[in-house]
Amino acid sequence: MVEAKYGGNPFYMLNRPCVLGEAPIYRESDSTLHYVDVFHDPPQLHILSLDPTTGDALYPNDEPDISKAISLQKDNVSIPGLRVLNLKESITVQCFRKGIENSYICAYHQGVGFLDEKTGEMEVAKELIPLNEKHLKRFNDGAVDCKGRFWLAEIDFNLKNFSGKYSEYAPSKHGKATGKLWRYDPNGDATTMDEGIICGNGLGWSPDNKIFYMNDSIPQLVYAYDFDSETGNISNKRVFVDRKLEGGGEPDGMVVDIDGNLWISMFGISSVAVYNPNGELIKTLKFGAKKLTCPTWGGKDHNIMYVVSSYDTDENKDENDYGGQLFKYHTDTTGLRKNEFAG
Repeated sequence: MVEAKYGGNPFYMLNRPCVLGEAPIYRESDSTLHYVDVFHDPPQLHILSLDPTTGDALYPNDEPDISKAISLQKDNVSIPGLRVLNLKESITVQCFRKGIENSYICAYHQGVGFLDEKTGEMEVAKELIPLNEKHLKRFNDGAVDCKGRFWLAEIDFNLKNFSGKYSEYAPSKHGKATGKLWRYDPNGDATTMDEGIICGNGLGWSPDNKIFYMNDSIPQLVYAYDFDSETGNISNKRVFVDRKLEGGGEPDGMVVDIDGNLWISMFGISSVAVYNPNGELIKTLKFGAKKLTCPTWGGKDHNIMYVVSSYDTDENKDENDYGGQLFKYHTDTTGLRKNEFAG
């Protein structure tokens, strides 16, 4: 029987909800949550200070009325406990770098970069999507493996609009999916690892680093691959979960716990779905936002799950939807810590 629980409403009300909150990562050394607002104008990086035991914001914003909260911050002004940096490039995912403070490796529209936490400036490391293909696709999600290599996946603009109504005829009628999965090594080499992806999301690994997982959001599939941690190669791709058969929702961001369970944000249905290593749904968590995008682990014991979300722009949206806000949930497990880039 699938366990169902209510994850709750936001634990912290942003004065201005994220247009598209993404890529949360937790830093233990100063107990801060780092995430981006991909489609804010200009794009932004947020750094929120947290209590490492309770998981609460150190400087809580107690504004309970979302309509008022939206109007409070017309200009992008930081408030106590929340640092906001305006960015020149739209960053879709960022990961910490091992031994290098105040710096992230990141994916921007066309490739890999290094982002300065203090200034918000980005240095291009490698352009992977040519300028003449910029209108066709962009980078979307990414993660670092146990050997410090950065993996990043593309989104195909031609096919992403099949969200919620995907069927098998789409690729043949509208062209084959062109999105790629890349591996960027600490020495600067970049390798294409897979192709035919529509919207690559939620990259992660099993606790023993023998399985690599990736979500393709639009066809609502979670894939598993055999993973060789020494070589960084993947093989034996297979469907691990098909959400079209299990209540829908687009598998978006994802994290893994110490037992090998996958905690996946299901974009469009207000849920985080939890799957065991056999691909069986064991738990669902309902939150107060329809468009949940990405979870991460945090807290001193790594048992708190934080979830970011997207603002719901649908005309018929629920007026009580807290899209674009931040959520947290105290779990009964321990999450795997995020790896850091070794370059």
